[in-house]
Amino acid sequence: MENFPIDETTKVIDLGSEVGSNIYAVLQGTKVQPQNVYIADIDAEAVMKGNKKYGFTPVVIDESGTIPFPDKFFDIVYCSSVIEHVTIPKDKVWSLYSDKKFEIKSRKRQKEFAKEIQRLGKQYFVQTPYKFFPIESHTWLPFIAFFPRWLLVPILRFTNLLWVKKTSPDWYLLNKEDMSQLFEEAKIIEEKVFAITKSIMAVSIKS
Repeated sequence: MENFPIDETTKVIDLGSEVGSNIYAVLQGTKVQPQNVYIADIDAEAVMKGNKKYGFTPVVIDESGTIPFPDKFFDIVYCSSVIEHVTIPKDKVWSLYSDKKFEIKSRKRQKEFAKEIQRLGKQYFVQTPYKFFPIESHTWLPFIAFFPRWLLVPILRFTNLLWVKKTSPDWYLLNKEDMSQLFEEAKIIEEKVFAITKSIMAVSIKS
């Protein structure tokens, strides 16, 4: 909100929006019109719920990450805690145990997704949990992000049965260098907790 001017004509798209509750909270107090807020997700049911609840424009996308709008159609692309999930097909995440294969496929798709974000928006805000934060945000478990996939996958199968925070092993976490490479023109901002980087944000503002 400190970086982006928003008025009645501003068009915003939230990529990976689910029902749109996050972007709804972020935009509270602004003059943005609900029909100018586009919520995009692979979950068709979620975006339709968001349309009914908030009046946002629903956009159903597939796992390719391609968004059906022309270049620079949006004033702001908002993408919070999503790019780390842009990895391999969801039906493959429990069966791929190779770190190398997962890394190669994930980095390729994240690069494509980052290009699509930059194509779509005149400006953008992309946030992701920091790779080296001690508590992994998708599981709330300490240091599990450092485990190899051959160990991570079976652990998550077990913890999903008992632990309060359930997740799918579809995330490939990023560090500051990764974000800088994906979003070369952006300013990289760190969110810190007790002087430790918790998340990183790529912010691009038109001059």
